[in-house]
Amino acid sequence: MSAKAAVIEYSVSLSGSNEFPVNASPGIGFGLVSYDNAAHTLSLQVNFSGLVTTNASGAPSGTTASHIHAPTTAPFFQNAGVATTTPSFAGFPLGVTSGSYSNTLDLTLSSSFNPSFITANGGTPAGAESALASAMAGGLAYWNIHSTAFGGGEIRGFLVPVPEPSTLALFALGAGAFAWRLRRKN
Repeated sequence: MSAKAAVIEYSVSLSGSNEFPVNASPGIGFGLVSYDNAAHTLSLQVNFSGLVTTNASGAPSGTTASHIHAPTTAPFFQNAGVATTTPSFAGFPLGVTSGSYSNTLDLTLSSSFNPSFITANGGTPAGAESALASAMAGGLAYWNIHSTAFGGGEIRGFLVPVPEPSTLALFALGAGAFAWRLRRKN
């Protein structure tokens, strides 16, 4: 029996307070990640702003890399190795303190992954894809944007599943019924 084809949506809210260790960056970001398990693609979109403009020595700062790390065994209290493209996603804006990015990775290609992530997960892109999908589904993957001011990562955010519209509709229906019952009871 094969698994059902699906596109799984994740949202990500990036900040310095999500880093480990936490940093005082005023930077923020918001992104969407769509994993298509039939097409074997990972679509990435992010907008970020407010990154630190100078590093500790006063030199200009800016982005140096961006990628997804996975898996961490202790979200918010541990770092993980890079799972996707190294040193950075192709075309990610480097040397800036704000920007946006959109791209789709073909997860059947070795070039979409960190070579050590492939090696650690069966030696094939398919094994790496499976491990990344599992880490994302388990809340153990995060998107990181690195800068010269914070080489280990200036802002990061964990990938959080976006509820399906049918789930949201059921929640709204349940909340409405609960409110109606409370109103009727009073």
